[in-house]
Formats: sequence, structure tokens, C-alpha cells
Amino acid sequence: MYTPSHFEETRPEVLNQLISDHPLGAMVTLSLHGLDANHIPFEFDAKKGPNGTLRAHVARANPVWQEAANNPDAMVIFQGPTAYISPTWYPSKHETHRQVPTYNYMVVHAHGRIVVHDDETFVRGLVARLTRKMEAGEPVPWKMGDAPADFISQMLGAIVGIEIEVTKLTGKWKLSQNKASADRRGAATTLSERESDAQRAVSNAMLSAPPALD
Repeated sequence: MYTPSHFEETRPEVLNQLISDHPLGAMVTLSLHGLDANHIPFEFDAKKGPNGTLRAHVARANPVWQEAANNPDAMVIFQGPTAYISPTWYPSKHETHRQVPTYNYMVVHAHGRIVVHDDETFVRGLVARLTRKMEAGEPVPWKMGDAPADFISQMLGAIVGIEIEVTKLTGKWKLSQNKASADRRGAATTLSERESDAQRAVSNAMLSAPPALD
């Protein structure tokens, strides 16, 4: 990933938080037919390994877990909020007209090697933990015990667990750090007035990022 120094994010706690808040990752692997991508919700254990460990499950019918035996290397992409930035939001545009559109975003790339866990104990524990996290905000959270035991066992038999010990985390926070302070504030203020949660989240991140280049 091309990452100019002013867009680089290296703080582990910031990278870890984005993964936790946006757990649906795009897992990129090399298959027999070339590059492949699977979109999977991941559990992230920041305390296991030097850079944390990712765990997930895939359908047994998905060949990715078998292909990992020969090509275990993987990169998982986690994308946070994104927002289009119009040049008309920059005060300097109205003076010099030397601005163009862009897109702001926050993204983390996690690199590692896939270890397969074709083990009901592993997938049962993983699914239980993911369910508790995802259901935490519901008025009446669903739990595995709500479904018949034989049905849950059948569903667990149809999936396979995977684990990736992260060897490298790369973060890119593209938040107009290459713009003058007044221009970045102008864009952030416009985003803050929009209805989208993602737009407002990008606005907040732009205002809290390191100072702009003046």
C-alpha cells in the first residue's frame, strides 16, 4: 500500500481499535486461480502475538482453507469510515481554484499466515464470542442456546476455523493532512453537517489528526 509519511498511522492502539470497530475484513490470498478475496468478520485478540491474532470461520465448501496448506500467506484489509471530499469545501479553492476532488479514508492492512482449525471446539468458542460481541447492542441479544442443539451442531459442522498471527500491521489515515489547516477545517466542517455517520466520523478524525501542512 502506498503510504506517504503524512498519511501513515503506526500507533498500535489506533490500528487495533479500527479492527475492533470494523471487524468485517477482506482476506486476500493466493489461490490456484490467482488472487482471491473473502469478506469475513474477524475476532481480533490484540494480546496474542507481537501484533495480535485474527480468528474467523469460513464455509467448509469454500476452498480457501484447503488452499492455505500450500499458500498460507494472507493480507486482511479492514476499512473504517470513508468520505468524498469536494474541492468546493476548501476556502482556498474560491481564491486560487487550485484544488481537485479526493476521497478520505482510514484503513488497516494485517499480514500473516493462515492456520486452519478444523475443530468443533475452536469454531464453537469463536462463534459464541463473535455472537456475544455482535449482539451486545440488541435489546434481547440472541445466543447460541436459543437454537436447538442439533441445529447448532449441524451449522458448526459446515464451517472451518482459521487463525492468523499478525506479522505486520500497516495503517493509512488519509485525512487531508497534506492540506492547509483552513482547508482541512473547511472540509471537516462541511462533513460534520452531513447526515451520514461515516461522513461525521471522517470529520471528527480529520479534526483530531496531526496538524496540517502549512
